[in-house]
Amino acid sequence: MKVLMLGWEFPPHISGGLGTACYGLTRGLHEHGVEVVFVVPRRFGDEDRRFLTVVGCNDARTPIREGQVPSPAQPPRQGGAPASPSPSSGTPASVAAASGVAPESAPAGTNVATFVPVDSSLYAYATETTYHAGEPDVARRRVISEPERRTNREPPPEPVGAVDNRVPTAAPLSRQFLSGRYGHNLLHEVARYRDIVTEIAASHEFDVIHAHDWMTYPAAAALRARYRRPLVVHLHATEYDRSPNGPNHAICDLERAGLLSADRVICVSQYTASIAERRYGIDPAKLRVVYNAVVPPRASRSDNPRTLHAPLVLFLGRVTQQKGPEFFLRAARRVVDAKPSARFVMAGSGDMLVSMIEESARLGLAENFHFTGFLTGTDVERMYAMADVYVMPSVSEPFGIAPLEAMALDTPVIVSRQSGVSEVLNNALKVDFWDVERLASYILALLDEPALRQEIVARGRQELRTMQWSARGEHVLQIYRELVP
Repeated sequence: MKVLMLGWEFPPHISGGLGTACYGLTRGLHEHGVEVVFVVPRRFGDEDRRFLTVVGCNDARTPIREGQVPSPAQPPRQGGAPASPSPSSGTPASVAAASGVAPESAPAGTNVATFVPVDSSLYAYATETTYHAGEPDVARRRVISEPERRTNREPPPEPVGAVDNRVPTAAPLSRQFLSGRYGHNLLHEVARYRDIVTEIAASHEFDVIHAHDWMTYPAAAALRARYRRPLVVHLHATEYDRSPNGPNHAICDLERAGLLSADRVICVSQYTASIAERRYGIDPAKLRVVYNAVVPPRASRSDNPRTLHAPLVLFLGRVTQQKGPEFFLRAARRVVDAKPSARFVMAGSGDMLVSMIEESARLGLAENFHFTGFLTGTDVERMYAMADVYVMPSVSEPFGIAPLEAMALDTPVIVSRQSGVSEVLNNALKVDFWDVERLASYILALLDEPALRQEIVARGRQELRTMQWSARGEHVLQIYRELVP
């Protein structure tokens, strides 16, 4: 089985759980013999190549033509179309010749996936507001490194303009497009990605198109219309999750069009599947739920000695409305009232970071509350291992991989009931995100009752053994086979 997979980020350069999930799924599919060509906005050259061949479009030597593709705002025609063109069966060398890119070699015998980057100033969790206003540390959030791989390269800021109410026609693509500086508004960048992906696809064989997140949906719909290959859309989050108080209707339209164009829609939880059906009118017959899993940590809890001896409660994630950081702060105030020695850490960056710093001061938490900024790689694992409790108080969380990562380092977790991960976790405390009184009481219970903590940790360790990416990869392969017997 050969899959053309479209995504907006891939480790070690990620901005959140989306890239981690893409890595885990690709690895799981590889274990079942699936060959993946993964088209990303940008290749940095340090991606994990143990099972990948990396090809860089930002190394292009010749201009790439603008493809004549249908508007992704409309689902492709289902009948009466002329015979579809066939993608090339070229080798990596012929791919380079056809597309004007230089392939990066992989270890012998591991040629199962190819990276084709398309530079972008977008990042995976951009919204209209954050794209135009610029979040604190936005470049750092877009380009981060996992353990053993660090980078300080940050692209220069891009000028931005008004967001169109549809995906526009992109300007002709050229070497300048591949240089990393293009796009005066968010949807123009999505259109440029769409146009170059349709050209890249001509150099590859593929049985299935698999698209992750809304920014790739127009490209995926165009490929389905042009090549008549089945389309699987992977719904990691919706605009209603990212902007619960004011979704961008242009982005909602793109999400709806992409989901309607798909032959199958993989949702990361029943929670997300219900949003797809209720908000976008997606036929439940083509919805499939495949939960995320966890990649084992590189070190154990004992390998990360504590430097702080006070009780430590952790929030680690994007500091933005969707993640509910203000509820974490309010619960912290109540915990400190009962247990003055408790310390709280908010690790991450986002558009609410400054307001959260100000709010912590207003609540009188200056001595108990710490902001680390964005953490990368081993620092993330060290933070999980130092914590006595991890809290995910999300307002709307399609899944939530972070609690699994914390549990993998023997940290007990409290998760929002408004999350997908709460559907599969039996050994976690669960609370409605707005119920700060109950959240505070759960935090205090885990800090003050060692027996409860030890029992949750031990059972959680066993539970994680069932949450492996190999099993998820097998499930996704079964979905592919529904479309390509």
